[in-house]
Amino acid sequence: MANEKVIKQKQEQVSALAKNMKDAKLVLLTDYRGITVADDTELRKNIRNVKAEYKIIKNNITRRALQENKIEGLEEVLEGPTAVILGYEDYLEPAKAIYEYTKKNENYKIKGGIVEGKVMTAEEIITLAKLPSRQTLLGMLAGALLGNVTKLAVALDQVKVQKEANA
Repeated sequence: MANEKVIKQKQEQVSALAKNMKDAKLVLLTDYRGITVADDTELRKNIRNVKAEYKIIKNNITRRALQENKIEGLEEVLEGPTAVILGYEDYLEPAKAIYEYTKKNENYKIKGGIVEGKVMTAEEIITLAKLPSRQTLLGMLAGALLGNVTKLAVALDQVKVQKEANA
């Protein structure tokens, strides 16, 4: 029979992970099989740069933390080695960082995850990661709005020129 101290320690791990998952905007489950220590170090650095956490947690503890938060649909991806990435401030930047890393390292795979409380497949997360960043989208919007304002100014100037010519 398992030692009561060990059981209590595992219950604490489950509770802590469940709380972190609840607070996170992004929870990614990834397969890290076949990556080197140097690759793992680089990945952890990239994850820290986007203000996210990277943890290697036993599947059973992850499964119980998901159950504690009443999250269903990720049980089948909890096979083999699983890393958990938690993004608290933003969901897009950590997803982009992981996606970029998977492009360079064919062994590293996104299994699935949770984005702002919604369970998503690996394909959905990859699609999300391919979107332009928020700053890029805002720049595109500003450019489009500025283009329309410029066209309006030119049109109004032409109306003024025509009225002056007719007067």
